[in-house]
Amino acid sequence: MNSDQFEGKWKQIKGQAKQKWGELTDDEINQIDGKREDLVGKVQERYGIAKEEAEKQVAQFESSCHC
Repeated sequence: MNSDQFEGKWKQIKGQAKQKWGELTDDEINQIDGKREDLVGKVQERYGIAKEEAEKQVAQFESSCHC
């Protein structure tokens, strides 16, 4: 899924993102607004992981989400 598709489907998949990354607040989820790089950054920040690991998690999420 490319960035445009991800952003376009964000309203449909943000609940799934909230389930996967439960430590993200509703405000953070809303601020991300479908921007893939923002999601990577928030996951990295909230979970204290390397950017590469956050990228990997988001890529796995993209391939496994029901969207």
